[in-house]
Amino acid sequence: MINVGIVGAGGYTGLELVKMLLNHPRFRLNYLATTSGDIMVEELHPSLLDLITFPVEEADPELIADKCELVFLALPHKASMGLAKELIVRGVKIVDLSADYRLERETYEAAYCPHEDPEHLGEAVYGLIEYYRDEIRVARLVAGPGCYPTATLLGLLPFIPYIDTSAPIFIDAKSGVSGAGKKLSETSHFVTINDNIFAYNPLKHRHAPEIAEKIAKIHGAEISVNFVPHLIPATRGELVSVYATLKEEIDPQEVLEKAYDTERFIRLRHKPVDIKSVAGTHFCDIYAQRNGKALFISSAIDNLLRGAASQALAAANLMMGLDEGTALPVIAYVP
Repeated sequence: MINVGIVGAGGYTGLELVKMLLNHPRFRLNYLATTSGDIMVEELHPSLLDLITFPVEEADPELIADKCELVFLALPHKASMGLAKELIVRGVKIVDLSADYRLERETYEAAYCPHEDPEHLGEAVYGLIEYYRDEIRVARLVAGPGCYPTATLLGLLPFIPYIDTSAPIFIDAKSGVSGAGKKLSETSHFVTINDNIFAYNPLKHRHAPEIAEKIAKIHGAEISVNFVPHLIPATRGELVSVYATLKEEIDPQEVLEKAYDTERFIRLRHKPVDIKSVAGTHFCDIYAQRNGKALFISSAIDNLLRGAASQALAAANLMMGLDEGTALPVIAYVP
């Protein structure tokens, strides 16, 4: 068995990781921590009652290194890199779900804060599985992509060679409230979000530079990314609509089939996708169509799973020499 741990076990993604690891045939959950600790996990998450009894401790690098071969860091940005640099030098493999290792230093510091671990930033592998699978297998530090960039890039990347990159792309993205995390804010109050939908940080959201940077890294294409996220009155799920201009008329379905024919967790649809069909799963559903040179791409994921926890687990499986799909959820959740 391979001993693994979770730091940040109190959040929504931390809970999803615990649930998947309970069913993992090769990973043994051997450590749980939050910034404060001193609680049992079944108290922290009542849904786990009678499924697991396990103490949640205050995060300690020495203890983590003693108990774990690999650890998931489900922490906010800045908090993650402070711990990660302590663990890397102790030989612990890391899958970081925060933004701390996703971006080049200049991009990160422009969007977030000064970086505390530039020494290891350069060795982090971006955890978008379909495009970095071989690099993830040999990595000791994987940076989980943001949920919006995951859904956007999986839909958009196959089309970049056919898109007119001199024209801007527009991304209309909608996410369930769980994407905002557990910390309460005015916009996530029930009385605000119920029967409501609204944009936030339009054209200024921090995921826009992440999307643009990865397009440039994977395809060498510089493109103007106009990204507008919205909050919707749903617990989980994410729907992304991308609008772009083609250089030539193509068959969008053929492009997607060529890109993802062998990818078992990408499902190509023949009509616009929806979030209920992917909720509770690791799948990304994608649909695309064109009208002349106008291209529309529609993609859907579960923001807590494919956008965070299950994508992190898939990366961990690869890092430890296991089948990528081990213990990943595939049955859609219908409330």
